[in-house]
Amino acid sequence: MEIPFTSTREARPNQAAGRYRTLWRWHFYAGLFVMPWLMVLAVTGTIYVFQPQIEPWLYHDRMVVAASEMPRLPQQTLMERAAASLPRGATISSVEVNRDPARSAEFIFRLPSGERESVYVNPYSGAVLGTLSVEHRLMKQVRQLHRAMMLGKPGELLMELAGCWTLVMLVTGIALWWPRGNATWVSALVPRLSLRGRPLLRNLHGVAGLWLAAGGLAFVLTGLPWSGSWGKQFKAIATRAGMGYPAGAWGEAPVRSRVPLTMDDLPIAQTPWAVGDTTVPNSKMPPHAMQDMAGMMNMPAMSGTQKAAASRSSDEHAGHGGGPKGPKGLTIAQLNAQGALPVDAVIEIAAREGVRSDYSLVVPSRPDGVYTVSYFPADPRDERTLHIDQYSGKVLRDIDYDAYGSVAQAISYGTSLHMGRYFGAVNQWLCALISMGLFAMAATGAAMWWIRRPSRSLGAPARMPMRVPMRGWIVSLVALGVVFPLMGATMLAVWALDRMWVRWATKSLRQATQ
Repeated sequence: MEIPFTSTREARPNQAAGRYRTLWRWHFYAGLFVMPWLMVLAVTGTIYVFQPQIEPWLYHDRMVVAASEMPRLPQQTLMERAAASLPRGATISSVEVNRDPARSAEFIFRLPSGERESVYVNPYSGAVLGTLSVEHRLMKQVRQLHRAMMLGKPGELLMELAGCWTLVMLVTGIALWWPRGNATWVSALVPRLSLRGRPLLRNLHGVAGLWLAAGGLAFVLTGLPWSGSWGKQFKAIATRAGMGYPAGAWGEAPVRSRVPLTMDDLPIAQTPWAVGDTTVPNSKMPPHAMQDMAGMMNMPAMSGTQKAAASRSSDEHAGHGGGPKGPKGLTIAQLNAQGALPVDAVIEIAAREGVRSDYSLVVPSRPDGVYTVSYFPADPRDERTLHIDQYSGKVLRDIDYDAYGSVAQAISYGTSLHMGRYFGAVNQWLCALISMGLFAMAATGAAMWWIRRPSRSLGAPARMPMRVPMRGWIVSLVALGVVFPLMGATMLAVWALDRMWVRWATKSLRQATQ
């Protein structure tokens, strides 16, 4: 938050003024770097929190259907219809389970080209409504801009740095605008709309910054655990300390399905396994599967012609699939031939375990892989990850919120709040208000800098002609640099460049006056 520019000659040469000027310089450098990236983060974040409303409106012809009292077709049949609409060789990645009667069925496939495609099917008629590229749909693009500016790993590091420097900008801004002397809290918290021009911008910038500081800090701190460099290391350390996510909550499944020897080795029973309105001979079911499937006679079976195959997980939970990740999965025909359960059976198992809708069912990608149910609702306390044997239907691993470590629980709460999901529409609008408030701060800061910037000069606040002891500030910066090493390196670079610039400017001034 910028304070009126005052030349060195006008500043009182005392320690208070020196500390103030030092904080101002750091605030200036942090703001100068953060401004463009903060604007991008604010706009993309605001758009992304409204994803649940934007996507059904934008892709209404594919995502929305007329609610009906007709029975829904089996998911296996719908998946087969979806696969038939894609090029030969497309493999199934996940089934997006949503029981809303007005929503279409969604299946995510990996195409031979390597890209992923969502296929939408009317759950009542089985008609294919259309497709959407997972990588190129609007919200994926917005998400990539928000996380990495669509620049890959360098972009992730850049946005991580922007988040870290936002911390410096916010903390120094609070210190600069904090009431001191004869100033009151009323003057700090209430805008003076009687002002005009740059003084009005400065006042609005400072007042808004004080109001938005808590929200801005919360955004940064809840977003950093998902950053490309620091976040990954932070979660790894938390996991090693027993405070992170348990194995299988995020990442490769730590369990495997029990693979039958061969289909020819399985006994042929007299009575077929009844599934929905079709039957599958018991010779196709492993012995342990027939035992575990007792009492589950109403589950729909896989259809006769199956074109899809298992690959990797959905966009949001790409690490949840069972088994090592390979370039190809198992086709549904292969899954059926070796006795794997149809997806309808797995969906029924998940429902029995309390997970009924709004989750991703990741299909196994190899013979010993597992079905993975990835359920991440608005309330983190209800999060579940189920790993299910693809042959017997046995739940091999059930990971819920109570299995998380303390750090993982905090991250889950922070993520839900950060994405505007925890307390519904109010959370969405609060996130949007904070985001666009930060955008306005960045815009007013840029405008003030441009207005007062001397020609052919950076316009940084002048240094005090005296050194001021600021042990607390130095210790804080060192601690911040240790916690965030990438930021620590850039802080050293800024400090060194600033000293070099001051020496060069001082030398040039002396030569000019001689």
